[in-house]
Amino acid sequence: MAGVKVKVPFEIHPDAYEMLVLIADRYALPDPSKALRCLLDYAATDGDWDEIFKKVRCRRCG
Repeated sequence: MAGVKVKVPFEIHPDAYEMLVLIADRYALPDPSKALRCLLDYAATDGDWDEIFKKVRCRRCG
């Protein structure tokens, strides 16, 4: 579903950006921002928010 997009400046770690680039390339998406929008759409519609957000998955905290 197409719609109005809002430019939102935010920071992510380089490896997270590389993951979005890989997803965009693997699935022939136009750019990494489309990959992020797909992930957000999944979280909003099909994702179990407790499963996504209650479990700590920090790959940088050690």
